[in-house]
Amino acid sequence: MVCSAHLLSQSLYQSHRSCPAPSKHLRFQARPAAAASAGVSSSSGTRSQRSPSVRVAASAEQGRKKIELTYDAQAKFNQLADQIDKDVGITRLNLFSPCKINVFLRITGKRPDGFHDLASLFHVVSLGDTIKFSLSPSKSKDRLSTNVAGVPVDDSNLIIRALDLYRKKTGTDKHFWIHLDKKVPTGAGLGGGSSNAATALWAANQFSGGIASEKDLQEWSGEIGSDIPFFFSRGAAYCTGRGEIVQDIPNLLPENLPMVLIKPPEACATAEVYKRLRLDQTSKADPLALLKEITQNGISQDVCVNDLEPPAFEVLRSLKKLKKRFIASNRGDYSAVFMSGSGSTIVGIGSPDPPAFVYDDDDYKDVFVSEARFLTREENEWYREPMSSNATFSKEDSLSEAAPVVD
Repeated sequence: MVCSAHLLSQSLYQSHRSCPAPSKHLRFQARPAAAASAGVSSSSGTRSQRSPSVRVAASAEQGRKKIELTYDAQAKFNQLADQIDKDVGITRLNLFSPCKINVFLRITGKRPDGFHDLASLFHVVSLGDTIKFSLSPSKSKDRLSTNVAGVPVDDSNLIIRALDLYRKKTGTDKHFWIHLDKKVPTGAGLGGGSSNAATALWAANQFSGGIASEKDLQEWSGEIGSDIPFFFSRGAAYCTGRGEIVQDIPNLLPENLPMVLIKPPEACATAEVYKRLRLDQTSKADPLALLKEITQNGISQDVCVNDLEPPAFEVLRSLKKLKKRFIASNRGDYSAVFMSGSGSTIVGIGSPDPPAFVYDDDDYKDVFVSEARFLTREENEWYREPMSSNATFSKEDSLSEAAPVVD
């Protein structure tokens, strides 16, 4: 088809003027030498596009051929959007940052570097923070904000340290604006800060096109925190060394198994707990035997050993009282009640509801309470927040006003 640019533009203009409402069908007259019709389709990413289609019809009366041009505006928009995405890349990212519990925690010795060797079954649970990342125009500084007073927003925060680590390892220069919407309490033995750091590493890698492997991120993360490498597992792992040696345990526990997390207002300082640890008084249970028992028969009170409970109960005596009352009030609702990490969270496996004394006794009016479930992730995907909400509240809040964890 031979058609001058002037004739094409003029015909399109006239068709537009002659029809008051927008039309998908624009007609124009071609010169007699016009060729046959053609149609083109293409696709980019997940969008489907079609180029304008052209149909030719003969007109005996005028001795000329009539061309009908069908223009798909939505397809053109999608094509342009795909090109922008390709050129610009990711500019914003919202990620769920879940916490963990230690189903059992054995301390097996003290290392020459001052750390302790441990053997523990870690599992991600559905309580978590939300972190929003945006590319910053700055090439020299990250900016962190949060909804909780007292959380550091300088380079002492593990999020900032993780982003610095990623730039150091990869040579990239992207900096970020970050907002941390915090739901996981601090000083709880739930690894909230470690999860935030792992999530930041994952986010930085996404912004850079995934140039580092998950294995790289896992290995690097051990340089800034012992618990961080665990979060690059699939969600359940047997961890040894300082915690940085991570062995994935797939399909270990049912994700629909409910639990409740209860934390008093006071935190347990990890350093103080380890300072009071006496290795000669720790459990003699074989951690591999504990893992085998859980794999075969699930969670029971006998397998939920935590060598840090006695020193944590010395640091925070009210925590020992909380666990004792929790167990004494159990009427078969919980298969196990135990402390996570170095405290101060007590976990009840088997029911999402706390025991009644938490509501009835004024001593517990300020405790943090949250339901949770086990959570895993797929390879090359980050953790996703479950559809059901996790109520997080203190006794003074009404149940109807319990704050859900929302992305």
